[in-house]
Amino acid sequence: MKKGQEYEGIVEKVSFPNKCIVAVEGEEKKVVVKNALPGQKVRFRLSKARKGKCEGNLLEVLSPSEIELTGAEIPCEHFGACGGCTYQHISYEEQLRLKEMQIRELLEPVLAEHGVAFDEMFEGIKASPKRFGYRNKMEFSFGDTCKDGELALGMHKRGSFYDIVTVTGCQIVDEDFRTILGATLAYFKENKTPYFHKNTHEGYLRHLLVRKATKTGEILVDLVTTTQLLDEGLIEGFSKTLQGLSLEGKLTGILHTHNDSVADVVKDEGTKVLYGESFFYEELLGLKFRISPFSFFQTNSLGAEVLYDVARNYVGDLGGDDGAVVYDLYSGTGTIAQILAPVAKKVIGVEIIEEAVEAAKENAAQNGLHNCEFLAGDVLKVLDDITEKPDFIVLDPPRDGIHPKALEKIIGYGVQRMVYISCKPTSLARDLEVLQARGYQVQKVCCVDMFPGTVHVECVTLLRRKNT
Repeated sequence: MKKGQEYEGIVEKVSFPNKCIVAVEGEEKKVVVKNALPGQKVRFRLSKARKGKCEGNLLEVLSPSEIELTGAEIPCEHFGACGGCTYQHISYEEQLRLKEMQIRELLEPVLAEHGVAFDEMFEGIKASPKRFGYRNKMEFSFGDTCKDGELALGMHKRGSFYDIVTVTGCQIVDEDFRTILGATLAYFKENKTPYFHKNTHEGYLRHLLVRKATKTGEILVDLVTTTQLLDEGLIEGFSKTLQGLSLEGKLTGILHTHNDSVADVVKDEGTKVLYGESFFYEELLGLKFRISPFSFFQTNSLGAEVLYDVARNYVGDLGGDDGAVVYDLYSGTGTIAQILAPVAKKVIGVEIIEEAVEAAKENAAQNGLHNCEFLAGDVLKVLDDITEKPDFIVLDPPRDGIHPKALEKIIGYGVQRMVYISCKPTSLARDLEVLQARGYQVQKVCCVDMFPGTVHVECVTLLRRKNT
């Protein structure tokens, strides 16, 4: 098989995340191709062939999979063009089945190495309470639909770093998101406002950040631009346009953030409040959380309640005031810490983002939880400064998992039990290999689908030290 050549083959399976394994007739090597489904016959162009690994770019689906939806059955009009969702063209039941199979493929051999049978400890996958309109946060990008095309606002086109699909019919957000997107795009089109070009680093409009609380209905909007066009009248007009919209939720704040970095990310280099407040409130499991534009918070509020309920059940009874000191590592805005606070003696949260730590402190005080302490800094370094040793540890790291040196320190505490919440199962599998080798055994695993329509899935794992 040669790089640059086109081939046809059958997709045998899909491994996490979105790695479709294609068998080509007459060829011994299998090829990894993204954005396909088991059973499809596909045509692809080989993009990489080295060290025994082959990868290809999907060109065409020649024959469909038996699980595939077609035409009007697909719920989103942007599917196929938009790069935001991968599984909109299969039923939700098939999505859950596919994700469960991928978790099995990843974790079963890791557990088997230490004598743990996957089926004996796996508790299945829990569905999101909502399949559509579940997201409480979206970062829309400004750009054009094609080179030198008209202004667009939405998601990156599938397979493109530059082209943008205007997603006015996006189904993973509710109508308020779509209304705000449409009004924003129309306003800046009318004013012929230039967007920031990634190649020349010239232009003004960069991103539109929209956050809406599922429980309270409060909405926060943040327009992210460069400083290359200083027109207060233009920005004031944008704010008034949004204030005049008829929305189901309540618009609590409109912000304007400057970002002159060359990286294509939402970065805060100074934020001004145009209207209302710089934060909004959301509720989870009876607790209230204040959220700022760049605070980490689970993007599926109802799904987060399912996720944290599983984690709380895995933690169990910690003995209340006379009970355990809990470490909540990678604590974000302190949601897990506050959920566990009523059943713990003390909860200590560690988070690298200072803004999230300040929000966690405010949230705990507002919820009347006085046994929570939140520390800002890298887990690897902050652990050395904490004098109180933990009786229980909750881990909720970012996608890359836990730094190996930090994991060694965590293991060194020798706690009898810990809960690991993972948003990337491949990182979980890697860290479980280390944890099991160092004396921990997996007791339970449960998956929670926080991201319907996409390839992503959360896992909650309970571990216990052996011989205890």
